[in-house]
Amino acid sequence: MAPPPLLRLDGVRLTFGGTPLLANVELGVSPGDRIALVGRNGSGKSTLLKIAAGTVEPDGGEVFRQPGATIRYLAQEPDFGDAPSVEAYVAAGLGPADDLYRVTRLIEGLGLRPDARPGDLSGGEARRAALARVLAPEPDIVLLDEPTNHLDLPTIEWLEEEVASIRSAVVIISHDRRFLEKTTRATVWLDRGRVRRIEEGFGSFEAWRDKVLEEEERDLQKLDRKIVREEHWLRYGVTARRTRNERRLAGLHQLRADRKNARRATGTVEMQVGDTRESGKLVIEAKAIEKAYGERVLVENFSTRIQRGDRVGFVGPNGAGKTTLLKMLIGEAEPDAGTVRLGTNLDLAFLDQKRASLRDDLPVSEALTDGRGDQVMVNGEPRHVAGYLKDFLFQPEQIRTPVGNLSGGERARLLLAKTLATPANVLVLDEPTNDLDMETLDLLQELIANYPGTVLLVSHDRDFLDRTVTSVISPEGNGCWLEYAGGYTDMAAQKRGAQTEARKAEKSAVKPAAAPSASRPAGQPSTKLSFKQKFALENLPKEIAKLESAIAKAEAEMADPALFAKNPDRFSKLAKESEASRAALAKAEDEWLELEMLKAELEG
Repeated sequence: MAPPPLLRLDGVRLTFGGTPLLANVELGVSPGDRIALVGRNGSGKSTLLKIAAGTVEPDGGEVFRQPGATIRYLAQEPDFGDAPSVEAYVAAGLGPADDLYRVTRLIEGLGLRPDARPGDLSGGEARRAALARVLAPEPDIVLLDEPTNHLDLPTIEWLEEEVASIRSAVVIISHDRRFLEKTTRATVWLDRGRVRRIEEGFGSFEAWRDKVLEEEERDLQKLDRKIVREEHWLRYGVTARRTRNERRLAGLHQLRADRKNARRATGTVEMQVGDTRESGKLVIEAKAIEKAYGERVLVENFSTRIQRGDRVGFVGPNGAGKTTLLKMLIGEAEPDAGTVRLGTNLDLAFLDQKRASLRDDLPVSEALTDGRGDQVMVNGEPRHVAGYLKDFLFQPEQIRTPVGNLSGGERARLLLAKTLATPANVLVLDEPTNDLDMETLDLLQELIANYPGTVLLVSHDRDFLDRTVTSVISPEGNGCWLEYAGGYTDMAAQKRGAQTEARKAEKSAVKPAAAPSASRPAGQPSTKLSFKQKFALENLPKEIAKLESAIAKAEAEMADPALFAKNPDRFSKLAKESEASRAALAKAEDEWLELEMLKAELEG
């Protein structure tokens, strides 16, 4: 028998303006649940979590919380109040029976200083402090609204492990596909005020969603055809004109009402980049550049050559120097040593993760045009702001809305609209994925993949990097940065390969006398390999060659720049197969090396 739910929402309704945001929504959370809550920006996901947490009251319906159950909610914008320190802020979230040790462990695990003042924290540090406060009590239910925003990759991976280890039920809103795939076992889709649920993690959601939308579109087409038939009867049916069949006429009116009230899936963002001249073949050439602040070295002896059409990703922990390196490469900051040469005919468009180019007091239309009229130039042609903003899912009534009243997702779309309207042949995107919904991310990925110019991209979104970039620049420590071919998964595989080679070199340096003897029979030294060892030694080279061939074949297919746009599922499958093959290859190579060393010892 299934355990009773810790939290239950039945028939929850909420309306802002004329259109219901939530209509008879149901949501159940049971012990141990790992739920992904997904939906378009503005669909009401955050509002639904706030209702579950008790910070927003619905217009109707029932909210049941099991007596004694504890619920903690991570808001997108943490409120530190008057907490004097990070430690005091985190500890204030504990209950009377909670363990103070978890406060210390989480603060250390998240790389925070316990005595730091909350007002002095960066965006990433503030998010980590809020996570520590929510997770410290180990509540019965944890509600996480965009927990990965402003977090670097090491912290995201730490959070994945923490979510997997805690006993709490978890409901997560996130745009980070990889994070959701690794942390969830059920998916709730909030769409046009209604919810649908599948008892599978996010990895199965998108295929299921597409199938649901296709079936819904077929149903609407059937309804349209039925309306046409009934209207034909009304106009031309002899019996209809003579008897005035009121029942059938009323049925037609109902069909029309149903069709009018049928809310189709929210439209998709229409994206195109402002057209401009073609840049020279060489875009950026850096030679031995360095940058330090006092004794802290951010970049040391880094060189790279970026050409037209390259799509380069920058990854690394917060504070590693990604933005500093990027600014040196585009000429916004001077290196302490070395040279940076920019190519000819460069026109840059810059997307700032801090949304610094958006003033809260300006209306949306003026923020888009910088106050220069009601038109924006896109690809050399004037577009009215209303029509252009509609491409980015803004409603006509939002044109005069102050930027400060927009949600995080709406601000992200507005800044994206402004950036893409700028004529450019080099796109510089600093954390473009923050606050964007997955459908908008899909279109941004497609735009980057098909963009004829050059893209420089800073992101912590592993899936987004895998789908967009041709190379990744990553810090290795002490100011050293290396460039890897491929996306994030390729970079991680290459780093593992380098570590494997280092282990091999260490083993090769070991004298034969120090070779492991665990493979010898107990009690007496062996003078030859066992049959199993000989068989493995003979067959491992074949297995290694087979794995290398499989990796090369997968990478050759993934190298096709059109593959992701045509078949994203195939691209994802190839990436996972390639990663698994690399892991198997590293294991096989290690085993072969150990057997070769044992053979040399025995023969020696």
